[in-house]
Amino acid sequence: MHSKSRDFTGTGTALITPFGKDGSVDEEALRRLVDFQEENGVDMLIPCGSTGEAACLSREEHLDVIKIVIDQAKRAKIVAGAGSNCTREAIDLTVEAADMGADAVLSISPYYNKPTQEGIVKHYEAIAGSAEVPVIVYNVPGRTGLNITAETEALLADIPNIAGVKEASGDVGQVRNVIANGRKDFVVLSGDDSLTYDIMAAGGDGVISVISNCCPKEVSRMVDLLKEGRTAEAKEIHDRMLPLFKAAFCESNPIPIKYIMSRLGYGEDFLRLPLTPISDKGRAVLDPILERYGL
Repeated sequence: MHSKSRDFTGTGTALITPFGKDGSVDEEALRRLVDFQEENGVDMLIPCGSTGEAACLSREEHLDVIKIVIDQAKRAKIVAGAGSNCTREAIDLTVEAADMGADAVLSISPYYNKPTQEGIVKHYEAIAGSAEVPVIVYNVPGRTGLNITAETEALLADIPNIAGVKEASGDVGQVRNVIANGRKDFVVLSGDDSLTYDIMAAGGDGVISVISNCCPKEVSRMVDLLKEGRTAEAKEIHDRMLPLFKAAFCESNPIPIKYIMSRLGYGEDFLRLPLTPISDKGRAVLDPILERYGL
């Protein structure tokens, strides 16, 4: 059984959803991926985020993937992707994830609808009030078309069931404000591999990482060093990994990471439309870097 403490600090992996040649979920590869993560020190597993292609999973598949990850994990906390731009649907997914035994949910801010900041607060209040499971807010303006401001995040931090935020605004100044103005136990996680060092050096609590799919040991080590205040050693890892952090976003996530993971034997290089496998141009950027890291 997973522990229900509210410690959502450290390294989380935004898991890919491995697919077989026919495009169905590859359960065996997903279970191996969970083991690989846990063996290499990852603290949290995040099934069905944007890296897991949640937007293109059926509801049944979405819940299945969460169930498999909960079933396979022995130690890591499970933070299930359960967001939607429809508040009602986000509540339903949150309740289902909680019933299955997820330790928390990751809930993306409503995309496409363009709510006001007040609408965002009300959306999260409704979700947080609906289930007995901590909610981690996900701010990713590049995908949603909408920034959750630092002021709004401070308001969200006052809602008891909201445990923290995955910050992928790309604005370290904004993240510093959130760290300064949130309550003491409000967790601030980097949502961007290349900014994890800066965000944690500014007082952040960890990362929800894409690169830890393929390099869980390195990302975990860097984050652990930062938690211990050993910034110089952490900076060495950050600097060494930075070319990979950048190259893995040469095309829209999760296109490059699916390619990397297929090379490592976790599913096919298959993405569901409208995403397409990595282009020759993308491969030309990525391949030399993967050689360098032994991937």
